[in-house]
Amino acid sequence: MPIPVPAADELARLLGARFSLAQADRELHGGSETYHSAPPPEAVVWPVSTEEVSAIMRICHQHRIPVIGWGTGTSLEGHALALHGGIVMDLMKMDRVLDIRAGDLQVSVQPGVTREALNTELRATGLFFPVDPGANASLGGMAATRASGTAAVRYGTMRDNVLALEVVLADGTVIRTGTRAAKSSAGLDLTALFVGSEGTLGIITELTLRLHGQPEEVAAAVCAFGTLEEAVECVTATIQMGIPMARIEFVDGDAARAFNLQNGTSLHEGPHLMVEFHGSPASVKDDASKFGELAADFGGQGFDWATTPAERAALWRMRHGAYRACLALRPGATAVVTDVCVPMSHLAAAVAAAAEDISSEGLLGPMVGHVGDGNFHSQLLVMPGNAEELAAAKRVATRMAERALAVGGTITGEHGVGVGKRPLMRAQHGAAIGVMAAIKAALDPDNIMNPGKMIPETN
Repeated sequence: MPIPVPAADELARLLGARFSLAQADRELHGGSETYHSAPPPEAVVWPVSTEEVSAIMRICHQHRIPVIGWGTGTSLEGHALALHGGIVMDLMKMDRVLDIRAGDLQVSVQPGVTREALNTELRATGLFFPVDPGANASLGGMAATRASGTAAVRYGTMRDNVLALEVVLADGTVIRTGTRAAKSSAGLDLTALFVGSEGTLGIITELTLRLHGQPEEVAAAVCAFGTLEEAVECVTATIQMGIPMARIEFVDGDAARAFNLQNGTSLHEGPHLMVEFHGSPASVKDDASKFGELAADFGGQGFDWATTPAERAALWRMRHGAYRACLALRPGATAVVTDVCVPMSHLAAAVAAAAEDISSEGLLGPMVGHVGDGNFHSQLLVMPGNAEELAAAKRVATRMAERALAVGGTITGEHGVGVGKRPLMRAQHGAAIGVMAAIKAALDPDNIMNPGKMIPETN
């Protein structure tokens, strides 16, 4: 339904040209990276300060207008779709690095700062922000979805690297969570509550993040394996032996083929591990040598070492470009993209079962994964409008999630829930869904914060 005229007038007076009803702006903020779809929102707003976010929320709360937060729009489970209409709040004009406190290994930023922009700003400090989900996502969006990525095995996820937040609640109230101290025992951990809440509880307007020292030495390589099982079992053995990997990524044969087509490389079109080591020159050399010996025990061969920063950057650009590269394997296709995370002891079996499932359904579904922490992904390629293929892909994704739950894993390790994984939340959380719903109702009684996402109905 259209934005009520009084609300539109108030927003126009507050924001001027940064309030838009234009079809082009609405459609730009109504799409999804994957197969999920919904009509565009009724309006788009671009705040530049916490005060403006608060004022917008007060107006929307008064008129019961849904509000959906928007960063770079790279989420994969339909997180930012306007399922119930309303307003998309694009936070990308809130893009200032507010305060770098190098002595505390901390930085405070607005939510529209991207991870690449932050690390560019940090270059002269000898510090960096390590959470790397692949896409150049906004840090507010990364916190909202509790993102992780290629370096999580060493540096952790957004959960581990967000120290404090400023959040605007549904009624416009501004709160601060967490502190700049290394630890606190004072009350409930509200920072953890909002990290991963996917915009259903409030709008993040400021983040205090943990920084890390840039490593003295970095070494990276890609290594081929004969079978999928050998590659994944090598990962498990590496973690069990305590070899300190900074990144350890798995790609299957279809993904390797996509990389070759997209990048002009000549990788063996079978399973690969992509690895990186951080530390002193001596420790990196020792860790790389130990991994090489271990990989050889599992049939690893053809180590291709990236010895310069440019070569390493090219290697990880190739991995980060996996989504677009794999889409190109089937021109015109869209994707059902899913991820699960399992205990390391179950990783090889989970990946093998997923591969068998994809094959038995007759689908093309390249797999990649941040397998150092038991997380892997499948990109199931389907043609738009083909209901049979879409149903088959959803069956595969559901069975992957069910197998993960059966061994104590989770339905998503980093993509988040959004609308795509929402039907599976009850299977993972049981009665705890009622607790989540109660928290949602307490903070957002009119259900205007990103409605229809994450938390399934409890009645």
